[in-house]
Amino acid sequence: MHVLIAGGTGAIGRRLLAHLLAGGHQASVLSRQPSRPPALPREVGFWQWDGQTTAGWGGRLAQVDAVVNLAGAGIADERWTAERKKVLLSSRLDPGRALVEAIGAAAKKPKVLVQSSAVGYYGPQADTPITEEYGPGSDFLADICVQWEASTQAVEEMGVRRAVIRSGVVLEPDDGALPRLALPFKLMVGGPLGNGRQWFPWIHYFDEVDAIKFLIETETARGPFNLTAPNPLQNKAFARAIGTVLSRPALIPVPAIALKFLLGELSETLLEGQRVAPARLQSLGYSFRFSEAEAALKDLLPQITNDVLRISFSKLMRLLR
Repeated sequence: MHVLIAGGTGAIGRRLLAHLLAGGHQASVLSRQPSRPPALPREVGFWQWDGQTTAGWGGRLAQVDAVVNLAGAGIADERWTAERKKVLLSSRLDPGRALVEAIGAAAKKPKVLVQSSAVGYYGPQADTPITEEYGPGSDFLADICVQWEASTQAVEEMGVRRAVIRSGVVLEPDDGALPRLALPFKLMVGGPLGNGRQWFPWIHYFDEVDAIKFLIETETARGPFNLTAPNPLQNKAFARAIGTVLSRPALIPVPAIALKFLLGELSETLLEGQRVAPARLQSLGYSFRFSEAEAALKDLLPQITNDVLRISFSKLMRLLR
């Protein structure tokens, strides 16, 4: 199967590419980078695009059996100014619309499109167990997710099967949340965020990409799927698990008021969570490799290098400016 990934040169996209190739699939990426990244495997096709139109690549879509749309600017990379909010939305809606246009014009359409989204779709839900049957929240992240998911909905009317992945916090050792969470523990000042009672819906990167592959290959998979480990933890328990694996204390909480002062509205993503369950994924027979946080952290934390920690520190400093 030939799989085209929009956003395929990002952290999760790169891991998905490797996983698809290992599974015997052919893969290509849609990327806004001006030239082919040296680290991209030779057997992977490199399709340039502007993230907004079908110019230069749309006519090649007939070669593709499946599309995965991971395109979108990082939610926690910068403070949420009014301008940044526009970028977060447009970087998700424009690629979705371009993919719909290309699929609509293709003489041979892909069999399936996997559309990225996030558990932020549900909004803050306190202790309520959340499955895919729950409707959207009403905050900024929920609104983004609703529009993000809707950006490719039209392909269903074209006969293309569509699966929507509502991902939790993807844990991986080279980028994203985990190095930032591990950094304070390395410095012996780790602990929970705020009161620590908020739920932390996490997923190991292996299960994230393996579940996407599973949804591509499973012909009955359509509609929304929560991509989170089946055993979510509250933030204080997750912090303890990091401390246990690193043999560090987890005693110094970051006050909620400090996070709100430093990060503004973005702090809400850290102080409020969802108790999300992957009900539909498991009902289709998907089996998680990493269902317990401590096992996932034992696998991932030793892989975090000092260089990654330094980069994470630099990103954190930029975020706080």
